[in-house]
Amino acid sequence: MHIEFRHLRTIKAIHEAGGLARAAELLNITQSALSHQVKGLEDQCGVELFVRRSKPLKLSAAGLRLLRLAERILPEIEALQEEFRGLVAGRTGRLHIAIECHACFEWLFPVLEAFRRAFPDVDVDIRAGLAFDALPALLREEVDLVVSSDPEALAGVDFTPLFDYEALFVAAATHPLATKAFVEAEDFRDETLITYPVDRSRLDVFTALLTPARVEPRAIRQVELTAVILLLVVSGRGVAVLPDWVLREVRTHSDFVTRPLTAAGVTRRLFAATRAEDTARPFMAQMLRLMRTEPVKLQRP
Repeated sequence: MHIEFRHLRTIKAIHEAGGLARAAELLNITQSALSHQVKGLEDQCGVELFVRRSKPLKLSAAGLRLLRLAERILPEIEALQEEFRGLVAGRTGRLHIAIECHACFEWLFPVLEAFRRAFPDVDVDIRAGLAFDALPALLREEVDLVVSSDPEALAGVDFTPLFDYEALFVAAATHPLATKAFVEAEDFRDETLITYPVDRSRLDVFTALLTPARVEPRAIRQVELTAVILLLVVSGRGVAVLPDWVLREVRTHSDFVTRPLTAAGVTRRLFAATRAEDTARPFMAQMLRLMRTEPVKLQRP
């Protein structure tokens, strides 16, 4: 027995219409074609599917079994078709994001909330890219977007500039370095530097300042949460270097001071890496737009 989706739609239409003529109109076929289709289906099943002498036309016991199958399967097929239409139109899909920046979660959550309102049917997931090689995972289609400050020349990958940020020194207002207009690499030599628990190659204070100057802090203390870092800093337990968006509130707080790194300051740029064929998809384009605009609001003191 070979039952097709059109057979299920036929059974459902005849049941709802109560006769062949009206069902043919609903299915947009001739009554003759519909009768031929019903006969062919009954020949396949080996049973009658309708009680022919009844008015309106009623399903037999076998026909009712087929109707229950149609009512279960057809909505799933229609939902799948709508999902595929959404994929083609760019309204639905998967957006798995890897973050190579520990502090980026500070600005990412407002971005995700705005994105959710615009594209509620897109499956969004976040992975900390610090725990695995995010860019190879992007090429393997395990993730769909990577936030990184280190663009690479990779075939088939677009690096979209998001925004620039300044890495700022932060200390307690009573700290001796609070009197300086800016801090330099040598200023860290006698300090306890409080950082996120990530490799030095992913910390601006090392890549842009300490490593080139060959300066090693007196001690390094790693802390997972930004709030705890700031608590330790204001308690005089050490100093830190954090992105300006993290320090938006403490920059005007009398218990803290923030200073540039060097007289010129240290400015970095974040990028979003995406597969080239995905960059222009509607929901990806919206995510990139939000990533360019929403974090800037958090950089203002």
